[in-house]
Amino acid sequence: MGCASNASHSPVFLLLGFSRARVPHRVLFLLFLAIYLTTIMGNVTLVLLISRDSRLHSPMYYLLRGLSIVDMGLSTVTLPQLLAHLVTNDLALPAAHCLAQFFFFYAFGVTDTLVISVMALDRYVAICDPLHYHSVMNRQLCARLLVLSWVVSIVHTMLHVGLLLPLHWAEDAEGNVKLPHFFCDHRPLLRASCSDIHPNELAIFLEGGFLMLGPCALIVLSYVRIGATILRLPSASGRRRAVSTCGSHLTMVGFLYGTIIWVYFQPPSQNSQDQDMVAAVMYTAVTPLANPFVYSLRNKDVKGALHRLLREGRVDSG
Repeated sequence: MGCASNASHSPVFLLLGFSRARVPHRVLFLLFLAIYLTTIMGNVTLVLLISRDSRLHSPMYYLLRGLSIVDMGLSTVTLPQLLAHLVTNDLALPAAHCLAQFFFFYAFGVTDTLVISVMALDRYVAICDPLHYHSVMNRQLCARLLVLSWVVSIVHTMLHVGLLLPLHWAEDAEGNVKLPHFFCDHRPLLRASCSDIHPNELAIFLEGGFLMLGPCALIVLSYVRIGATILRLPSASGRRRAVSTCGSHLTMVGFLYGTIIWVYFQPPSQNSQDQDMVAAVMYTAVTPLANPFVYSLRNKDVKGALHRLLREGRVDSG
């Protein structure tokens, strides 16, 4: 094993995540192709419904449309490359491409968590202060919060890319760096380094932890207040209606934050490479896939908009 720096040498990263999978690559290709196409179709449909149907022009759906766009980006950063590797069996990725994938994956992923927390704030205002909902959560505020989420995410990502650039990489005899993963994720990259990675680990737990704990605290506090408000509602039907508006969002919170905490905020000795792979599939493939279905199957407004769109299509074709 050699040890070379990006400054003087551009290594080639070998993404070995599914190279030893017991499932045939053809089956994995069909599985991930179906997941990716369904994710794109589902989220595009959700974006079109929210954009076209005037009944969905509320702050909650404006934020949901932003979340769908981020989810499509998150899947597109990783899954098309994985599909290409499964077809060609060419696992090589140049260093520049690897770091670019890391940047965009982190940017979309962190934005996803921040938008989810903003949606919790929206639900808090809607249930705890419904009389002022439209004056507080107006479209301008939602747009500012989405832009702020992107700015914070990009600054955060640039910090971690900057910490990766000086690292030296453990190379094999052919000058390749082996990553036991299917994309350039943070933990596998750090494991493949032969440099001192304590600054990187410290940044993950301090700066990254603060960035995750802030939105988590906002979500928890919002739902504590929401729960107290729901319990005070006089009618059972009112309580059911309030709970139903939060159920979809809570499902997505569990999917997203559960896998992030599982991978990034455990000591490295406690999470194996296989655990990393399972969690990575969850937040790069399953969570973006689940988003449109969770919100459409559990939401009468979205189902109604879809039925109206389908009726319009039948009328136009007739």
